[in-house]
Amino acid sequence: MMEKKLVVANIGMMFGRAHIEGAMQYGAEIGAICDLDEEALRYAGEKYDIPKEKWFTDYKDIVNNKEINAVSVAIPDQQHKQVSCDLLRAGKNVLCEKPLALTREDAAEIVKAADESEGKFMVGQICRFTPAFEKAKEIIDSGEIGELYFIESEYAHDYMTFLMTWRADPMRHGVIGGGCHAVDLIRWLAGDPIEVFAYGTHKLLPQVTYDDATIAIMKFDDNLAGKVFVSTGCKRDYTMRTVIYGTKGTIICDNTSPTLTLYTTDENGITQEPQTIEIEVNSHNAGKEFEVFADAIINDKPILTDAREGAKTVEVCRAIIESAETGKIVKPNYDYYG
Repeated sequence: MMEKKLVVANIGMMFGRAHIEGAMQYGAEIGAICDLDEEALRYAGEKYDIPKEKWFTDYKDIVNNKEINAVSVAIPDQQHKQVSCDLLRAGKNVLCEKPLALTREDAAEIVKAADESEGKFMVGQICRFTPAFEKAKEIIDSGEIGELYFIESEYAHDYMTFLMTWRADPMRHGVIGGGCHAVDLIRWLAGDPIEVFAYGTHKLLPQVTYDDATIAIMKFDDNLAGKVFVSTGCKRDYTMRTVIYGTKGTIICDNTSPTLTLYTTDENGITQEPQTIEIEVNSHNAGKEFEVFADAIINDKPILTDAREGAKTVEVCRAIIESAETGKIVKPNYDYYG
């Protein structure tokens, strides 16, 4: 239950409809919706019974609306920096879709604007709210599988049927545009990698200039390694299959299956029969995401996926891309954004 009023605007009606539903589920007032595409705007307005006087095609109308105190930004990645910074400079609380930005320079500018703003800033790294991954995090933190020594995740998604112009932009490499999900997930579960080495291939999506499959090996410390596989042209169902190996057990999970598999050991270190744990399937848990965002605003709490966290994920993604292009080990620089 809200303790004070949140008036929310949603920018971008393709991905933003999930954000509208999250805000409505929470009980916030929808103060405005915005999209350059008038047909998309009309569809969302009618679907969610939002009055026409709250429909806008120019996001500056939201920037200048003093009644609106929270805004979700769900527009093409290339536009995140300008729109987010304008909103932050107007003192708005901002929930921006992942990835935070496509370049280190844009990420750094958002971090600066967030630091100087009176508003809260949250980047929508949705995997942190996916039930299976939340459960995996709970198990890891409990110590049930011991100390981690290897973790792997993948972003396997066939873009062939919806490869739009902005997705084909060379700056929107598959690793950063979609693979940021898997990168952010293993950062959340295992920490920040200190070295990255990657290979890429390009056999599946002739419409793009970047590698459509990339495998990255990561070093976290002397006794913890990781791997991220990204394929944006794979011929299979969408999945983010993730396996977490610990000294006392193993977790196998993904974002689209109703179960998680947990292996543990007895007091002698012998592997027991696996446990099958039932899991809610909710790969884009916008309701939980907005709840966390709203709680931070209303109760003045810190946001765990703030601009700096988003910038760290961007940095690891850029390091993967750089390594695949140069054939060299890259050490992520987590200080570039100040």
